Amino acid sequence: MEINLKDIAFDLDFHPSNQLVAAGLITGNLFLYRYAEDSEPQRVLKVRAHRESCRAVRFINEGRVILTGSPDCSILATDIETGSPVARLDNSHEKAVNRLVNLTETTIASGGDEGCIKVWDTRQQTCVNSFQVHEEYITDMTFEPDSMKLLATSGDGTLSVSNLRSNKVQTQSEFAEDEPLSIVIMKNGRKAICGTESGTMLLYSWGFFKDCSDRFTALSPNPVNALLKLDEERVIAGTENGLISLVGILPNRVIQPIAEHSEYPVERLAFSHDRKLLGSISHDSILKLWDIDNLLQDSGKKVGGKSAADSDDDDDDMDMDTDNIPPKSSKGTKRKNNGGSKGLDTTSNFFADL
Repeated sequence: MEINLKDIAFDLDFHPSNQLVAAGLITGNLFLYRYAEDSEPQRVLKVRAHRESCRAVRFINEGRVILTGSPDCSILATDIETGSPVARLDNSHEKAVNRLVNLTETTIASGGDEGCIKVWDTRQQTCVNSFQVHEEYITDMTFEPDSMKLLATSGDGTLSVSNLRSNKVQTQSEFAEDEPLSIVIMKNGRKAICGTESGTMLLYSWGFFKDCSDRFTALSPNPVNALLKLDEERVIAGTENGLISLVGILPNRVIQPIAEHSEYPVERLAFSHDRKLLGSISHDSILKLWDIDNLLQDSGKKVGGKSAADSDDDDDDMDMDTDNIPPKSSKGTKRKNNGGSKGLDTTSNFFADL
């Protein structure tokens, strides 16, 4: 199933319970489509969300609202029924908003090009914390709910772990020559996997984030722009050469191309709410919806596996990293550190109307 967006898309997200998919475009537009198995997808919403491109898209509030982030430094909340703006924060970050990720039912995190990560609480209707840990733009983020740890990768070549319970940056990895572009948590929360600019996949053991414990080079030399966990031992990877591949990380390191989006880089991947469809976007202006069972018919397994929170291992290395942050890398231009983890940001009142 294909949706011609007519412009390049930077991000996509599926509704948490309905057959809806949202896409943020280079034009600043937000599109919302309804899809069904036996019919063509229908666009049900078009919103001019931002003056500049729409880089990040996430459903919140049980799917009633869509958040979008942009290089114009704003975050917009849009009602999906009416298309009307619910709230807009015009100065959410000092630089472009590059990533949005859901945390809990009432909190989300945003990552900016200045390297800052912010946590927004819809109940307190404001930004409740900032982590100025990175020197360069945030490339990806993922969240582990049991430990309340937010993992982020950055163009400065490092991975950070922020503890949302203590509101502190727990640790930051040493500088890696390969710029990390994507990250997922695997093996029931015992491993974090980063896709990089060189195509190498870096494997980190939970609690030992200073340096990677292993490397996987099967996708080299194509940058791994997007990673999506299929189960605890396999990920789906979107790479610069337009391929979508199934990668067995642990224990058997195998790679199997399962689809070709186009000749252009695959930018984002996402599962539908029922995990029957895989969505992919690239620079060809097409949003593709793939049937998961068809893609995996030769892999021998169906979609499944435990969540990262359902650890069944007795490893005792879960929190070995200390709160000490290693020296910043020398890569790129030094950026001003705004004091690391901050308290309540009283200047921001983004969710006042949610």
